[in-house]
Amino acid sequence: MLKIISLLPAFSILLIFSGCSSQPKDKEETIEPKTPVTITSVSVEPIAETIELNAVSSFLKKNTVKSPTTGIIENVEINLGDFVDQGQLLYTIKTKEASALEKSQVSDSSLYFRGLIKIKATKTGIISGITHQKGDYIQEGDELSVIADPNSLVFILEVPFELDQYIIKNSNCTILLPGDKQLRGTVHSKLPAMDISAQTESVIIKPVAAEKLPENLIAKISILKMSKKTAFVLPKLAVLSDEAQTDFWVMKLINDTVAVKIPIKKGIELTDKVEILKPVFVSTDRILLTGNYGLADTARVMIQKP
Repeated sequence: MLKIISLLPAFSILLIFSGCSSQPKDKEETIEPKTPVTITSVSVEPIAETIELNAVSSFLKKNTVKSPTTGIIENVEINLGDFVDQGQLLYTIKTKEASALEKSQVSDSSLYFRGLIKIKATKTGIISGITHQKGDYIQEGDELSVIADPNSLVFILEVPFELDQYIIKNSNCTILLPGDKQLRGTVHSKLPAMDISAQTESVIIKPVAAEKLPENLIAKISILKMSKKTAFVLPKLAVLSDEAQTDFWVMKLINDTVAVKIPIKKGIELTDKVEILKPVFVSTDRILLTGNYGLADTARVMIQKP
């Protein structure tokens, strides 16, 4: 009985030590994930903003060929799109008097005449319209065809009135044709009337060099809106904004793993680049290019090679 009592203190000491050893281990530290990103830097370069508007080709000078008499078209020497020289034969017309004598079969040779009228081009140009064909009965003054002066080809540009300030007479512009072909042009003049429904004004754009182009060809006219010889520019992917497109910012690295939000003020904006007016960045500043979307301020990042 005494042996059992003497063992109790020792057993209590063992319980105490075993309780101490069963305490939970320290919690492991949480590792914050890093967003993979690529970086870019600001560049200093010239930048220009342009506006592009649709235009349609047209010949300003057109010569209408009219019939000098009443009769029947005996022959047509031209086709639509032909280039004709001044003095070239276009039509042969048999007068109504000659046609009447033929039908009456006059036997007296003194009364017989052919009555053929030859109509020639009074101007050099392109046949842009043919109104009558062989065999048609025409009256004096009827329109037969139209000769367009190829040197009078222009583009009629429709400009919204709010952009009128950028349309300056004799200023240069670029004519963008289908198929990626470009021509140099100048602002020739403005027509004095507005389109009442669209509220646009018609502007004549004249190509610098003569080109053989068809009428009613739709092209785009690129007109300079604003330009700067030196500007601080970032790729457009680097610039972020809110849903309302009122606040803009970039994510800038403060070290190799942390990016902070920097509000900016934009200037000229193109399809692939944006001018940064404020703040002034330097070439050593590292700006996030990809992986920046949705990042919070002071986000942890991991730089990847582009």
